[in-house]
Amino acid sequence: MPKPKIVVVGSSNTDLIVKADRIPRPGETILGGAFHTAAGGKGANQAVAAARAGGEVAFVARIGADVFGERAIAGFAADRIDVSHVVQDMKTPSGVALIVVSREGENSIAVASGANARLSPADVRRAASKIKTAKAVLLQLEIPLSAVNAAAEIAAKNKVRVILNPAPAQRLDDDLLRHVDVLTPNEIEAEILTGVVIRGKKDMDEAAARLLHRGVKAVLITLGAKGVYVADASGRELIPAFKVKVVDTTAAGDVFNGALAVALAEGRGLHDAARFASAAAALSVTKLGAQPSAPARSAIDRFLRSRSSVAGIGI
Repeated sequence: MPKPKIVVVGSSNTDLIVKADRIPRPGETILGGAFHTAAGGKGANQAVAAARAGGEVAFVARIGADVFGERAIAGFAADRIDVSHVVQDMKTPSGVALIVVSREGENSIAVASGANARLSPADVRRAASKIKTAKAVLLQLEIPLSAVNAAAEIAAKNKVRVILNPAPAQRLDDDLLRHVDVLTPNEIEAEILTGVVIRGKKDMDEAAARLLHRGVKAVLITLGAKGVYVADASGRELIPAFKVKVVDTTAAGDVFNGALAVALAEGRGLHDAARFASAAAALSVTKLGAQPSAPARSAIDRFLRSRSSVAGIGI
């Protein structure tokens, strides 16, 4: 079966990672352990995850004309990602993320957007031919909303499925949400979008109902150790997470989204696609780093064959 074509429009960063016993409090300095660098950025993470999960991926982004940008391009090439619409910005450096990872695998992240903040609707429109022929377009919010809107409009006009991971969290208008086929917030993002504090299933039902009313076709709320809540016009369900030993939760949500895009583009139903994506995310948290943790398709399939029981990861 040919690989489904997926376009990812989003950010590319280099992650600077320190492992520590715990995440420091405001104003506190702690001594950490080993220092690592890893390729990251929500858009790039999702592009790599989708490529490794079995997609034919084109990436639309801006990076700096610097060593971080050069390393990013080399990494995309290694995963056979089409970089013909990755612009090297001569005025602004590549994005960087500063990440502290605790002993339990939780993380705290601060991002300097750099060239990501200059991705424009014009950059996106130059990739219109790729978007029009894709099976899915995957978006996030580490780039300007104007670029996100441009991609969503082109995709919707050409009946291409739009998947939006609304992270980092911010309020979105109905004009964008009407173009979204699948929205994938976590609990905090769902609260910011709807005003509903997620404490249980009743709250998830209410948040999903509000988003569906605003024009989104399906909502997947990722719930960490509790799994993923799935809602569309046909019903509601909670898909439990897989139990694994957590090393680092960085980019688990990005891996989920990249794998979800592939599964939906292959024609899987929402339940099966969410379970496939959950398996990919489960594998990702067993390794340190963002893109280095994204699993290959063979590993995801093997994991699913071996796991019929479920329970906690962080998405």
